[in-house]
Amino acid sequence: MEIAFGIILMAFALFLIVAVLLQSAKDNRLSGAIAGAGETFLGKERGSRLDKLLNRVTPIVAGVFAVLVIVMYIIVS
Repeated sequence: MEIAFGIILMAFALFLIVAVLLQSAKDNRLSGAIAGAGETFLGKERGSRLDKLLNRVTPIVAGVFAVLVIVMYIIVS
């Protein structure tokens, strides 16, 4: 049971890392320059659709991740 929760927890953690890194920045500093390169690659409209999807999905996945961490803590202790 612990191994299954650990694998699921790792998958959610990796998704959160990727989702946060793919989101465009709100300012035009260094991360804005990196996001600009992503917009050139994806195209402006596709990048904005991806950004909207990530903005909607990331908090949900973060909440599930937090609940999984708490459940994992309860199972281990």
